[in-house]
Amino acid sequence: MMRGLVLALTLLCAVAQAATPGKAAIASAHPLATEAGFEILDQGGNAFDAAVAVAAALAVVEPYSAGMGGGGFWLLHRQDDGKQTMVDARETAPAAATEDMYQDEAGKVVRDRAINGPLAAGIPGQAAAFDYLARRYGELPLSRTLAPAIRLAREGFPVEDHYRALAGYRREVLNRYPHAAAVFLDGGRLPAVGTVIRQPDLARVLEAIAEHGRDGFYRGPVADKLVKGVREAGGIWTKKDLENYRVKERDPIVGHFRGGRVISAPPPSAGGIVMMEALNILSQFNGGEISEDLLPHLTVEAWRRAYQDRGRYLGDPDFVDMPVDNLLSNSYAEERAASIELDRATPSSELGEPVATEEGFHTTHLSVLDADGNRVAATLSINLPFGSGFMPKDTGVILNNEMDDFSSKPGSPNAYGLVGSKANAIAPGKRPLSSMTPTFVEFDDRVAILGTPGGSRIITMVMLGVMEAAAGKPVEDWVTRQRFHHQFLPDRVQAEPAFLDTPEAKSLRLRGHDVVSVEREYGNMQAILWDRKAGRVSAAADPRAIGGAEVRAPAPADAD
Repeated sequence: MMRGLVLALTLLCAVAQAATPGKAAIASAHPLATEAGFEILDQGGNAFDAAVAVAAALAVVEPYSAGMGGGGFWLLHRQDDGKQTMVDARETAPAAATEDMYQDEAGKVVRDRAINGPLAAGIPGQAAAFDYLARRYGELPLSRTLAPAIRLAREGFPVEDHYRALAGYRREVLNRYPHAAAVFLDGGRLPAVGTVIRQPDLARVLEAIAEHGRDGFYRGPVADKLVKGVREAGGIWTKKDLENYRVKERDPIVGHFRGGRVISAPPPSAGGIVMMEALNILSQFNGGEISEDLLPHLTVEAWRRAYQDRGRYLGDPDFVDMPVDNLLSNSYAEERAASIELDRATPSSELGEPVATEEGFHTTHLSVLDADGNRVAATLSINLPFGSGFMPKDTGVILNNEMDDFSSKPGSPNAYGLVGSKANAIAPGKRPLSSMTPTFVEFDDRVAILGTPGGSRIITMVMLGVMEAAAGKPVEDWVTRQRFHHQFLPDRVQAEPAFLDTPEAKSLRLRGHDVVSVEREYGNMQAILWDRKAGRVSAAADPRAIGGAEVRAPAPADAD
């Protein structure tokens, strides 16, 4: 009897241990940011504290992707009560914004005005998110979690080839704005590899947030400098715009695919809805268990239909009524799947209403899992590399150009030649539609945490990762698999160069798909897999960029 009791207790202990990973994992777009997250975990912080530390560090070392002048979406899971939520820190349009603010007298959209300079910037959400997460979910104060980023801003980080490539893409714009050029360029030229970029003004802004929370950014001296700089350069921000900014908690999009429960971003991100609609369409074909020859074709056709609905229906839920329940219903998936032919590509023109949208491609993503099982998937952005290129004097804050994610004129192309709908038109206080898709997938025996930058390609990249996870592939396969994409318009499959010679590409061409190569590899996925059955945690950073992914046991507690 005693042996039976001991065995039962042993089994109970094993079950209890399996309920938490016992190790922490962080995958982010820069090794210095990943290290900042572990520094905070070692000080007793949880996944939410670590995520703030990682994001703040990325704001310093990835100025081309995200920062204090931008915003994003934070998908959270709290292990002790199972709460899952999305913290929406997307930028908002200033109160003086108008639907036609980027049109000239003839009604033509002026692209330069929409993407460059302070008029292109929405009100940032990043600082508000840091404050909100620290107060509602974290264990540590911002004075602790922002310390690594403050140190990085003061001491600097070395330029590498990735930085040079993206600075080169926006060098002309950066040179328009002397405060930005002084920080990120070297006499107007690209800094050499190894050059140390120091940002003392940004360090002071981060210190203000560390000391005063959201008021350190949205009120007081920092806010004064931001508004003064924007307005002197022709922008329309006011102090009231900053004071009125609030993050919002929203219920995630939840669906199922091949035995996994998929949790992803809701509007004003289109990511979760478009991905789940496409996965639901795939599920109409043998429950998603599809032959390798047929799967690429059905995947493209599912994307074609889901992206069409993205452009037709989606926008800021505080401004637009959207048929979300219908878009995610099985009956609607059946209806859309019924129009797919197994041996022929459907021309997008046959489906009607040629509407699609896209946003800037250079964003960042971080995934965090702590030893207790709390987890974060956060996708953050300032839109184009180095955002609007504009930096208000004495702030070190490079401003976003997320206003271009609105439809500047319904039916008129944005910076990428695609058109948008009335649902995503500019309005004061409104949040532009996004494709950011931070995602969790929960299977009976494992949990996936993933996301990526990449503009409108984000959704298809994350969905390919979800499909890899559902097939039981290791986390390294999610981030390395060759990528292809379709978004209704333009009516072609955009693929990484190496994809063109694969059997998948051949199967698409045989069915009439126009498969074209993009200039280079794309995306920067950061992913974590917690295998609960094996008691193992693994993480991977996309090899296309310079990210860092690590798994570590908790630091030993200090002896009394």
